[in-house]
Amino acid sequence: MNILITGGTGLIGQALIQHLHADRIIVLTRNLASAAKRLPQNIELVTTLADVNFDELDVVVNLAGEAIVDKRWSSAQKDIICQSRWQVTQSLVGKMQSATKPPHCFISGSAIGFYGRQNASAIDENHQNVYNEFSHHICKKWEDIALSAQSDKTRVCILRTGIVLANNGGALQKMLPAFKFGLGGPIGDGKQFMSWIHIDDMIAVILAAIYQPSLTGIINATAPMPVSNQEFSKTLSKVLSRPCIFRVPAFMLRILMGESADLVLYGQNVLPQKLLKNNFKFQYPALQVALKQLLLKAANNGT
Repeated sequence: MNILITGGTGLIGQALIQHLHADRIIVLTRNLASAAKRLPQNIELVTTLADVNFDELDVVVNLAGEAIVDKRWSSAQKDIICQSRWQVTQSLVGKMQSATKPPHCFISGSAIGFYGRQNASAIDENHQNVYNEFSHHICKKWEDIALSAQSDKTRVCILRTGIVLANNGGALQKMLPAFKFGLGGPIGDGKQFMSWIHIDDMIAVILAAIYQPSLTGIINATAPMPVSNQEFSKTLSKVLSRPCIFRVPAFMLRILMGESADLVLYGQNVLPQKLLKNNFKFQYPALQVALKQLLLKAANNGT
């Protein structure tokens, strides 16, 4: 099997590469030197899609995109966030549509931000009552571009990913310092839902999308037991054996993050209905077990 990956040096991309059994793994990157340091030696690195023969590919996994919350959302930064997703996806789709024998599977990233801010009601892939804000705007066009690759030769899977929990990066790594010092706690009123997924289950979802033809279209890549921000904070504190007595006021977060604070102050109670209907088995369906495994792994790795 020959696989092309965009975003291969990111948190999910690096973990995926470790679990792939393929004849060729090609990674599209903007920085050859940096990618060579992060990825195994057997990975083929390219800086342009012109160097890839799409007639020889079996699968394309599209994970590329500027980090959403690393910088404040100026107009320029919003454009970078959008174009970093839309442009590469459009280029991939164009290459697949022009191929004589296109890849049989195209897996493209998205996020549960597609739904926008929601209340506590559980929602699945069929939910239509979206809140039209920036996160929805990003994901809607991103998904529409990717779905245009769907044909009788190419199956398209769109992964609406939740908060990916890992021991070597992502949201959990940013939370840990405060919680380890007993300074962590709920954000705002803590009622907003956090739809999360363990990194191992995230990789298993991508592998299932590659190998199971029954999986197609929109797929919520989240654990089946989302929790409120308050429950998440209490659970993380419990696993760390630390108190959970502090609370981060909403106004303080808005001062620090600006408009992007909305991603943290509001949430979605998302269920992976399509995965469950396709008999996908989550290794870490419950938060406490997931956090214990990740923190133990981090301790064993000395991080």
